[in-house]
Amino acid sequence: MPAAPARPTRPHRPLGLRPWRPVAALAALGLLAACTGGGTDGATPDPTPSAVTLRSAVTLPDAPTTVVPDGTAAGTALAVSAALFTEAPVAVLVADEAPEVVAPAATAAVALGSPVLVAGAGVADELDRLGTTDVVVVDDADGRAALAADLPDGLRTYGVDAADPALADLGLAVGEEQEVDDGGLVAAVAALTGPEPALLRAAARSDDATAPTASPSGTPGAGSSDAEATADAASTPGQDDVLGLPTTTIEPPAPADAAALLVDTHAAPAGTAVAAATARAAGLPVVDVPGADPRATSAAVQALTGVETVVAVGSSFGDAARLGPRVASASTGVELPGGGQLVFPDPASAPGVDGKRYVALYGTPGTAALGVLGEQDVPATIARAEQTAAPYRSLTPDTVVPTLEVIATIASAAPEPDGSYSRARSVDELRPVVEAAQAAGQAVVIDLQPGRTDFLTQAQQYAELLAYPHVGLALDPEWRLAPDQVHLRQIGSVGIDEVNATADWLATYTRDRQLPQKMFLLHQFSLRMITDRERLHTGHDELAMIIHADGQGSQPAKAGTWATLHQGAPDVHWGWKNFYDEDTPMLDPAQTYAVQPVPDLVTYQ
Repeated sequence: MPAAPARPTRPHRPLGLRPWRPVAALAALGLLAACTGGGTDGATPDPTPSAVTLRSAVTLPDAPTTVVPDGTAAGTALAVSAALFTEAPVAVLVADEAPEVVAPAATAAVALGSPVLVAGAGVADELDRLGTTDVVVVDDADGRAALAADLPDGLRTYGVDAADPALADLGLAVGEEQEVDDGGLVAAVAALTGPEPALLRAAARSDDATAPTASPSGTPGAGSSDAEATADAASTPGQDDVLGLPTTTIEPPAPADAAALLVDTHAAPAGTAVAAATARAAGLPVVDVPGADPRATSAAVQALTGVETVVAVGSSFGDAARLGPRVASASTGVELPGGGQLVFPDPASAPGVDGKRYVALYGTPGTAALGVLGEQDVPATIARAEQTAAPYRSLTPDTVVPTLEVIATIASAAPEPDGSYSRARSVDELRPVVEAAQAAGQAVVIDLQPGRTDFLTQAQQYAELLAYPHVGLALDPEWRLAPDQVHLRQIGSVGIDEVNATADWLATYTRDRQLPQKMFLLHQFSLRMITDRERLHTGHDELAMIIHADGQGSQPAKAGTWATLHQGAPDVHWGWKNFYDEDTPMLDPAQTYAVQPVPDLVTYQ
């Protein structure tokens, strides 16, 4: 076999000599110029080269949230490399994102602390920006030769056979071999940990007739082209050539504090596995976010607790303005009853996302006449809420959360000192039931019956309770009066602008305090109760909107009210109320969940 022509080499930058772990065989990788047989201007290599430490430099984007939109695998790889690495003496290159090449390439990247790039436009510029001098090429025989030939002059290249990735022969310390299928590749890459990452290999495909032919380490496979043989011969010296040479060390990048790469393996845009490999090489955890909302699952919230900076892969995450507040909320680690930080996570959004439904007691503490919530003391109320919710759990795969809807302002027959016809209970009066529910893993909704006062003014009076993560807000327009009205002479009503103003305030309050999503509930049993309802602002990411049908009486009448309220309704969740005394008859849990659409919230009064 003819000797390969020597490529001009660019000198290694002084990267520091603080050792991490010696890898004597790493010289076999050709990372010392003397080992490659190459030189500049025909100079004879120094037979006693100085020791070299390979250390990439990792940084984080200035912005706390970076979203890499959907694109090509090559484009995603470049974007993630640019976001995380400022310097990398070694890079790993693949032709595409095929699992059989990405799997071993990811292992090599984590072992080296180097980014993974995908061949295409921009690679040469990125290698130049990184100050890369050596490139590990992972592919089959023909692919390695083609990739090496397309690289800029002056770079040393080293071939890794994707079918037989003998990384140890290149001086890299790797762990046990692990076979992964396509669906598990991202998770396997995310689990890679240095200094000896598992050697990932793609599972064999029964229909793969073009799998690369394995060959002994350091030698080209039978039938390989002369070009491929030349490339590998130049880049993989035999072990005898490096014995006695000074030790070369790898120092992994300093782990980035409070940072993570976010991926959505359900959406899995191009380049996801490659991006995960680069992130792990940089020391960042890779967090799978089902449905692309980091608040949706308990696992995502726990993984992101304390995280301040994220790079997200895929347009499913939305833009940074949308994702940023979601991450800020998740980073608190605070969860809602039932787990995660969404009131109604959507199981259809991705596997691994569990839905939630709610069963509530209605009333106010200490007053039996206003609902079942007040018929017993606080500990007994908590127990009753659990007992009421329990029969629903066998009727749905969703998590059923016991809930308390607590009347905070009570419609009064006479004007209060402020003329409002609404008697407010103090925060201190309600705090015991709010905190007891929190300790029991139950949700709370603060209910307002404002009389002649507006909903926003009253909501702000309970800001201290709304600061609790498990506390939402309910507006009851039946008890909203015009300046010349009194209760029970007519059904109250509210204009949509007042509702939207209250929702705007609550959404801002929630976002500014990095709280989990809050329930925002509107009681209604007549279309006239909320004027211009079609203009309800449902776009607040911080709120889960519910229209709660409060009709009572015969079941045909209640079904008619339910159907009427759904006509022309905005995109919201729905609640149903069961009245112990007024319904004829009251539905049992199975009958209640037979209502269509199935109520997301069932309240008992």
